[in-house]
Amino acid sequence: MELAPAILGSNSAAPQAPQDRQLAKQSELLQSFFGIPSIDKAWASPSPRGNAKRNFMSHLYLPEAGHGLDPATNCHWSPFPIQLTGASLVVPSPSGSKVLVVCNTEPASKDSPCSVKLQIWGPMQLLKEVHVPSKLHGSVYTDGWFEGVSWSHDERFIAYVAEEPPVDRQVFGQAMGKDGQKQEGEAGTWKGQGDWVEDWGECYAGKRRPLIYVADTNSGSVQAVEGIPQDLSAGQVVWAPSSSEGTQYLVFVAWSSFADNFKTPRKLGMKYCYNRPCALYATAAPMFGSHSSDRSPGAPLKLTATISSAFSPRFSPDGEFLVFLSAKAAVDSGAHCATNSLHCVKWSGGDSLGTLPPARDVVPVISRPDAKGFPGLYCSTFLSHPWLYDNRTLLLTSAWRSTQVIVSVNLESGEVLRLTPEDSISSWSLLSVFKNNLLAVASNPGSPPDLKIAYCSSMEKISDAAFQWSDIPTPVEHTEEVQSILSSISSRILQIPVPSSDGNEILPQGAKDPFEAVFVSPGEVKEGSEPPPLVLVLHGGPHSVSLTGFSRNYAFLVGLGFSLLHVNYRGSLGFGEEALQCLLGNIGRRDVNDVLTALDVVLAEGLAKPDKVAVVGGSHGGFLTSHLIGQAPGRFVTGIVRNPVCNISSMVGITDIPDWCYMESYGKAGLDLYDEAPSVKHLGAFYQASPIAHVDKVQVPTMFLLGAQDRRVPVSNGLQYAQALRARGLEVKVIVFPDDIHAIDRPQSDFESFVNIGAWLKRFT
Repeated sequence: MELAPAILGSNSAAPQAPQDRQLAKQSELLQSFFGIPSIDKAWASPSPRGNAKRNFMSHLYLPEAGHGLDPATNCHWSPFPIQLTGASLVVPSPSGSKVLVVCNTEPASKDSPCSVKLQIWGPMQLLKEVHVPSKLHGSVYTDGWFEGVSWSHDERFIAYVAEEPPVDRQVFGQAMGKDGQKQEGEAGTWKGQGDWVEDWGECYAGKRRPLIYVADTNSGSVQAVEGIPQDLSAGQVVWAPSSSEGTQYLVFVAWSSFADNFKTPRKLGMKYCYNRPCALYATAAPMFGSHSSDRSPGAPLKLTATISSAFSPRFSPDGEFLVFLSAKAAVDSGAHCATNSLHCVKWSGGDSLGTLPPARDVVPVISRPDAKGFPGLYCSTFLSHPWLYDNRTLLLTSAWRSTQVIVSVNLESGEVLRLTPEDSISSWSLLSVFKNNLLAVASNPGSPPDLKIAYCSSMEKISDAAFQWSDIPTPVEHTEEVQSILSSISSRILQIPVPSSDGNEILPQGAKDPFEAVFVSPGEVKEGSEPPPLVLVLHGGPHSVSLTGFSRNYAFLVGLGFSLLHVNYRGSLGFGEEALQCLLGNIGRRDVNDVLTALDVVLAEGLAKPDKVAVVGGSHGGFLTSHLIGQAPGRFVTGIVRNPVCNISSMVGITDIPDWCYMESYGKAGLDLYDEAPSVKHLGAFYQASPIAHVDKVQVPTMFLLGAQDRRVPVSNGLQYAQALRARGLEVKVIVFPDDIHAIDRPQSDFESFVNIGAWLKRFT
């Protein structure tokens, strides 16, 4: 499993503490929090001693749950973690007897090729190392929408997704080669720029089209999957069950370069955008048998022609069913993220591929959940093996209002069960399923990630009672100061009533239900005592959610003496589709009123003082922060924004998601109004929905944290607003991170951001 402090990685270590005394002390505290590891991935494989072995950067040996041994007292960690230097991705084989290590070596310069190395490891030895020439493909996609690595069932072949090879560019100049052609590198020659190649936006800058490749671990040869149309980008490849005719098929997801729902020929940004139409396809693997006789060699077959979105394909262990997720609600409404659904199709390989039955709905979109009931699916992927032994129970992680939980789904009945404790404020994430053993991680605002293990004691009747969770001790120690801060943190989820200002609007019932906010404080706020300064923390999206999981950065702010209020305003994930959709076309108004209502609830309970309230947010959270200090200038002492949306009318022409500007400003009508050349009327509507329309009312100092490489909300958007505040005589602090994109999550940048946030809050609250 991965135990990787965020301060480590490909970047250099955290910067030395500044000389300023107070800032130096805060910097040292933040460095202590950065030493707390995260637990992100794990896999299970059989141990020679019969135990389950979890391996990534550390090895953990523990008995299978249900065998009479307490994992808490019978587990064993390796004495030291091992850093896999140069490894971009690590993927174990189905049996756990082999491991693929993908090494992407970044090119030395813009014109030099990326070096890709595939290593196959067995017990204690390197079995095969494959150096893939750049003329075959570029770097392997190791995260995001396109990532997909899959071992064949016999563990001989590996299918994966990588960039298509670069196109040769014209060489210009005086020198000529012996064959009469100009040769690059000769004196007086240079390589031309060639045609502009469109990419998929934020996080994919300069990335070429993703295609599928298959490596033979015996011979070391690599072949491309041919026949994928030029307008499709492929990803998320998996091997289909072996067919009786001997042909081995691959199933993959593909996205068209033409955004059908917005009727534009351009590639719209993919990162965090689930409203991009996609479909499942099947094709014969290049190293197996002949192709199906009813279509041309290599031509992929579209499996999901009747649904606008299909991704994360998985086959049941017995090969009888193909299941997949769908973001149909997002595609059809235009919202960048919405409530997902789960679908299933009975699989039959070989010549009958073209006669697959229609997909069956297993878990539909939930419009309005019961008060404490299942709110719908909010997940974007599954584990590579998410199944219990019965071949019909699928396990996944999903948002459930303000928490994240583990649920089981029965493919036949569609029954969804919550498997994690209902009385816990912690957020959970499923890491691995091995036989009927579940490995998970749980955390909350005052508790860093803890490993948990459970065993399903009954396959006849799967229920939450069938899973008994046990703690696995992790060999992580905190400094005395950090431990003291963590042990004092108090957190609870507040129910926030819908603002009375919505009373005259016609809304679906789900949009009238209470929303939530997570209140975190440095100890219980006792009646009659002086409450700590309050910081409102606003998530981006807007169709995202602030979960109750642990955050080093926010624990640091609590350690400085601040209470935090994470507001999951209507439009957030985890509360049903009606509540989510009611924000479309109402940004800058409904979300602003929800945040102010949540603040009123906290003030009414005496949890904060009205003259000591600050607000912090990134992306759409920065949009809200900028709106709040303009629309409610007397309620906040300062605002802090990270890559904020400040002027939609200027953003629409330069962002990688101009459709966001239309959908969030106009609602579902934006699907028809969308235009690559917005009219004066459209630009006026964008401006009026933006914080810059209220800039004259801002009265407080504001800090800006901006990523210069941001394709989502380009740096000019924040700089324009900062300059407008400066021109009005307000104090402004701007920090620009030259190499960061929208998230500003490079370790040094993340560190510098929050040490400055802490100092700024201390100064003004």
